[in-house]
Amino acid sequence: MSYKLTKKQIIKEVVKCGKTPLYFINNYCKIPHPGKGLIPFKTYDFQDALIEEMTLHRFVICLKARQLGISTITAAYIAWLVLFHRDKNVLIVATKLATAANLVRKVKIILKNLPNWMKISELTVDNKNSIELGNGSQVKASSTSGDAGRSEALSLLVIDEAAHIEGLEDLWTGLYPTISTGGRCIAISTPNGVGDWFHETYTNADAGQNEFMATRLPWDAHPDRDQEWFEIETKNMSRRQIAQEYECNFNTSGDTVVHPDDIMRIKENLREPTHKVGFDRNTWIWEEPKNENNYLLVADVSRGDGKDFSTFHVFKLETLEIVCEYKGKPAPDLFAEILYTTAREYNKALLVVENNSVGFHVLEKLREKEYDNIYFSKKGTHEYVDQYVAEGNSSVIPGFTTSNKTRPLIIAKFEEFIRNKMLTIYSSRLANELDTFIWRNGRPEAQRSYNDDLIMAAAIGCWVRDTAIIENQREKAYKKAFLDAIMTSNSQLDTRVPGQHKRSMLERAFDERQKMKDHMWILKG
Repeated sequence: MSYKLTKKQIIKEVVKCGKTPLYFINNYCKIPHPGKGLIPFKTYDFQDALIEEMTLHRFVICLKARQLGISTITAAYIAWLVLFHRDKNVLIVATKLATAANLVRKVKIILKNLPNWMKISELTVDNKNSIELGNGSQVKASSTSGDAGRSEALSLLVIDEAAHIEGLEDLWTGLYPTISTGGRCIAISTPNGVGDWFHETYTNADAGQNEFMATRLPWDAHPDRDQEWFEIETKNMSRRQIAQEYECNFNTSGDTVVHPDDIMRIKENLREPTHKVGFDRNTWIWEEPKNENNYLLVADVSRGDGKDFSTFHVFKLETLEIVCEYKGKPAPDLFAEILYTTAREYNKALLVVENNSVGFHVLEKLREKEYDNIYFSKKGTHEYVDQYVAEGNSSVIPGFTTSNKTRPLIIAKFEEFIRNKMLTIYSSRLANELDTFIWRNGRPEAQRSYNDDLIMAAAIGCWVRDTAIIENQREKAYKKAFLDAIMTSNSQLDTRVPGQHKRSMLERAFDERQKMKDHMWILKG
């Protein structure tokens, strides 16, 4: 329609478009439609609000649902920026180069389909991954591999599908200097669980704790979508997929080892500890020891490199509640002292210590203190052996060994206990670890920069309780029944063995039963 405009009108329109991106987008931008071909871009109110934020704020982070046209509105904003401003350097980063290049393609389509008189700066470079204009502005696509954007001065950094970019924390460290002199950043994504850069940045932005302006756009931000539309769209999707694609739900969207619904249920029942004790106040207590209860104390010892924590849980076996918990970074000898004191307080609890390299040192300290209810196991089998039987047995070692073989077993047992509501958790520290304990390449582990030390201690506890203790309980029950039968026998048989101690079978059975009393806590469970 340029033939209808005078030169003065054209100048007026160009100036107006240069001042107001929304005017430019709604009056002159065209976008491809899958059924209708090229159509005028008419924005919705939520898109208008997002453009306003992009204009007013240096840093914008958008948590969005699928199919809202957020990538398209971002492309239109980029087109406006590079067309009406000289020497703008825009970098689009995504987990795959093709994803970033697709956003460049959208910018290119908008610029190429403007009225001729609106093309105030023509494309001088036009290829798959980048474009350059005659005014010195450029738009480039990059994957997250290599040196994306490093050593450049960027006017605008766009991070597309930010929650799905592995290692974005490190990438951001390298990219931030490129925009530190006045450049802008727009981060866009659907959620992908918690604990990653996008989740943390958005959460902190929403709380006003960083430079980003946070925007949340779930599926119903679109005015043409109602509950019927939502139900049709999601009828064949899993709970995780719905949370990720439509609901903007961080917690439910992640590929956590423990199901998000179970995590949410745990969080609903969290309680503040009644006491926080110890020199570092890191021992949390929900219930003091009671004489009638039996306890299991399970410890995960740090590697000793300062990057992880030493932890323990005290389980009340009768109810499978975690009634006491520790998470800190004490020296090994000090941790041994904490374990010794706590285990004695909780009715001389069975003390299970993961016997990694530092764990062996902790176990030696406990044995020096002559703690007499330490978990021992047969090498290679993890079969529980009573301490009084284990002493001097070369095939038996103190503690529990976590290996590539046993790790998936104890994690599976832990997940089973939670799923079946067999384990009661009050600790926010443990619940927070569940949020970031995910499947990575088929392996259950904490997300980068997060820990799973409390989880591992709890997992070992579930395994020991459900295997070693139960089996030992059964064995001792049989043995007790046998001894009771002997003790109550009215037999007058002389059971003494000629040439040996003049002690009857009855007497020896009595001694054996007395010995068992030192280890009878397990029979009550």
